[in-house]
Amino acid sequence: MTSDRIILGIDPGTNIMGFGLIADKGKKIELIALDVIKLDHLDTQPLKLKHIFEKVLGIIDHYHPDEVALEAPFFGKNVQSMLKLGRAQGVAMAAALYRDIPIFEYSPRKVKQSITGHGNASKEQVAGMINRLLVIAEQPKYFDATDAVAVACCHYFQRSPGETTKSYSGWGAFVSNNPGRVK
Repeated sequence: MTSDRIILGIDPGTNIMGFGLIADKGKKIELIALDVIKLDHLDTQPLKLKHIFEKVLGIIDHYHPDEVALEAPFFGKNVQSMLKLGRAQGVAMAAALYRDIPIFEYSPRKVKQSITGHGNASKEQVAGMINRLLVIAEQPKYFDATDAVAVACCHYFQRSPGETTKSYSGWGAFVSNNPGRVK
């Protein structure tokens, strides 16, 4: 495992998207930043997607993360919500790939399990464990921010030898590994 890398965690959303950055110091992690991108003031889905791309690109350009970890969309009953969430995740992925930053996906269950020890943890339990793991001076207003830090921490914990995660180093790798998602 390399040390002194920066991991950007993203909790995709169409009204609120959380992001968190941690520094991997080898056997120790430190919180760099956490916040949310508010999208509920934008009227249309295309405007929200444009805003997500621009904001994520701005975060990348400001903090220069080495890797980006995203929470994968979960399968729910509302197809329209899943579609919108998938688009938001895809645009965030595109921003990272645009800057040639490797991306990794983790299921919500995997994130919760790696942080709390069980995959059905509540957002409050995840936030509580993140507070124990890292020094958070001021509690964020939205759980989306702590969820994003949890995704980054999950990535940090999963990077042990022999562990496999979905990783894409560019558009070509993403397309070749996901032929059914791109037409």
